[in-house]
Amino acid sequence: MRKPTDEPGTTVATLANGVRVLLIDLPGVGSASVSVFVRTGSAHEGAKLNGISHVVEHMAFKGTRTRDCQRINLDAERLGAEVNAHTDKDHTAFHMRGLADDAPRFVRMLGDIVRESTFPADELERERRVILHEIADDEDDPLTIAFQLFDEECFGTHPAALPVIGRRANIARFTRDDLLGYVQRQYSGANVVIGVAGAVDADAVLAAAEAAFGDLPSGEENTLTEPAWVGGIATKRLVGSSQTHVVIGWPIASLVDDDPVGAVAAAVLGEGMSSPLLDRIRERKGLAYHTHCSADVLGRWGQFVIEASTAPEHLDEFCTEVSALLREMAAGVEPVHLERARNQLTVRSLRTSEQPYRRVEEAALDLLFLGRVRPRAQSLARLRRVSAAKVAQAFEAMLAQPVATAITGRLPRNAHERVAARLHA
Repeated sequence: MRKPTDEPGTTVATLANGVRVLLIDLPGVGSASVSVFVRTGSAHEGAKLNGISHVVEHMAFKGTRTRDCQRINLDAERLGAEVNAHTDKDHTAFHMRGLADDAPRFVRMLGDIVRESTFPADELERERRVILHEIADDEDDPLTIAFQLFDEECFGTHPAALPVIGRRANIARFTRDDLLGYVQRQYSGANVVIGVAGAVDADAVLAAAEAAFGDLPSGEENTLTEPAWVGGIATKRLVGSSQTHVVIGWPIASLVDDDPVGAVAAAVLGEGMSSPLLDRIRERKGLAYHTHCSADVLGRWGQFVIEASTAPEHLDEFCTEVSALLREMAAGVEPVHLERARNQLTVRSLRTSEQPYRRVEEAALDLLFLGRVRPRAQSLARLRRVSAAKVAQAFEAMLAQPVATAITGRLPRNAHERVAARLHA
């Protein structure tokens, strides 16, 4: 039975084994977005299994009990559909997008991929090489390396610090049995949400979900402990780099906390060319071409992140200016910047509501981590109620926590000490 949520046009049905089917009615939309979200990712793995969620995601498309990898792709593309997947720290998701009339078929096809993958040994050897090439691409990107080091400084030995893509040594040794065992442990009814958005036949979608997922073992919820914030500085000199890449951050509220202040603070500081961060660092000081501020909010933790690419000789001044900006924000937020930030976040939320895939993702993650779908109107109302005083308090609270910093690329001498003196004092 479908039950309405507090979000208009959105209903949820729960199968006997705990699988939830999320239906978002979008009248007049000819396409449909269908996704299967599983509450498991790199933060559930631990060091010995780091990267296995990502390998499972890749290998799920390499053959099932009834279809080989070529057939999986052809079956989707014959319908004009896209098929894809992604892995994150706290979830894995499989997607199809195509005609609304084909939504029940997409559910069955994704069920085959998620439930019936056989992880053929010969395909695993080929895909192992593909993922190692992907890791090599990351190793060639100084900013990607900076973010990996940044997570380690944020969370220390907690699995949240581990890279989604995994470590080379793990990728090289995972076996077919490792993948099958991981799926058997982690992929259970209590951890699955099927999300469908579009003008679809809801009864047909539910029947397809029951047929494809109804016999999935119920299992228990895959849980994560909230990581303790650590803080610290990591540096890595990379030969061939001409710039210094910096990632700086502090803890903010998680999705479970359901508090928009961190997102507002990030938008106040660094959303758009008129924001204080870009105006001072790029426009007035010329210290960076690329600089950005964001609130990265996951199920059990959140990170307030400033990133930039600057010249080695400008690193000291960049850190000094960022530190000054943060202290200014903690002392008080100008009304014009609060207005700008709230309106930018409002428009972003409304744009998300107009994209079926994003609607599914947002609502599915709500179900996985909050157990409910948040009404957009209420979320926007709470956003508009965030005051300048609350944002200033958020900056003050962040500055009271240890800062996490990662610096890669071309580094000036004594980079660690110079950054510590300006950001970590």
